[in-house]
This record gives sequence, structure tokens and C-alpha cells, in this order.
Amino acid sequence: MESLTIGTLAKAAQVNLQTIRYYEREGLLPQPPRRPSGYRMFSSDSVRRVRFIKRAQELGFSLAEIKELLALRIDEERGSADVRTLAQGKIADIEQKIRTLQAMKKVLKKLSERCPGCGPISECPILESLDPKEYTQ
Repeated sequence: MESLTIGTLAKAAQVNLQTIRYYEREGLLPQPPRRPSGYRMFSSDSVRRVRFIKRAQELGFSLAEIKELLALRIDEERGSADVRTLAQGKIADIEQKIRTLQAMKKVLKKLSERCPGCGPISECPILESLDPKEYTQ
């Protein structure tokens, strides 16, 4: 099995060195053995693992969820149903975020329609809605 330096791993996985170090600190990459010189030597499998992590992040998985996905990959006692459950949970999270974003868009759209786009800034309905003059408890 080929050994890779951190720089070679980063280049092969198309990330920067800090990403590799961060994944190590977070426990997403196992601590690699070191040469007598102190250089860490990663296995060639590390490239695949880093790419897996990046792809999972692109799909919205948190680092904690990615740790769980990585653990599922090596636990032969667990099945694909466990992975599906995680994916369905992520879908539910995304759907909630979409609902929240749509509500935000609706409010901003209404505020934008109320703003004439001219006149003094002190009378801007958008700013007024963000900074109400009265405080209620």
C-alpha cells in the first residue's frame, strides 16, 4: 500500500492542507503513522476517505453525521437501512430549511414591495421592520 505525505494526500483529494489537519483533529481521519523524521504517512485509502467526507459535506451532512456514516461503512453488523435512516433525517432537515427560507423570502418580498425605492432612508419600510421603534416585553 502506497504511503502519502499530507501534501500529496491534499493534492490527490483536491483539498488544502488545513482541511486534512482539521479532519485529523475532528477524528474523521485516523492518526497516521509517522516516519522517524516526524512526517505523517497516510495510506492511499485516505484519498477516498477525504473525498467521501467532502461529498457528504456537499450533501449537507454535519461532521458528526459524517463520523456516523464512516462508522457505518466499517460496521458489518449494521445494514443499509441505518444509512437510509440517516439520509431520510437529512432530507427532513433540508425540507425544514427550505420552508424557513421560503418564509424569509415571502417577508422580504412584501417588504421590498412596500419600499418605494426613493425618499429618505429614515422612512425605509425595510429598515423600519428590522429596527422597530418600540420595545415590548
